Amino acid sequence: MITMIGGVITIVGLLVTRMPNGAGPVLPESLTLPEGAKAEAVTVGADFLLVVTTDGRALVYTRDGRFRQEIALSE
Repeated sequence: MITMIGGVITIVGLLVTRMPNGAGPVLPESLTLPEGAKAEAVTVGADFLLVVTTDGRALVYTRDGRFRQEIALSE
């Protein structure tokens, strides 16, 4: 029981020190996807946003929301 309490306190301590202001990544107000594209997943990188669509494409955007590149994903 003591070990569990110590573990919970440690996890909470790590969360508080690793995320002091609670802010997540800065995202643009909106992204314009190509006609018919539907987002399935979004990944945030250091200087890009990657949107994977349901029709098998990866769309790369700049951090301010401008389209940069489209990559076709194959099976």
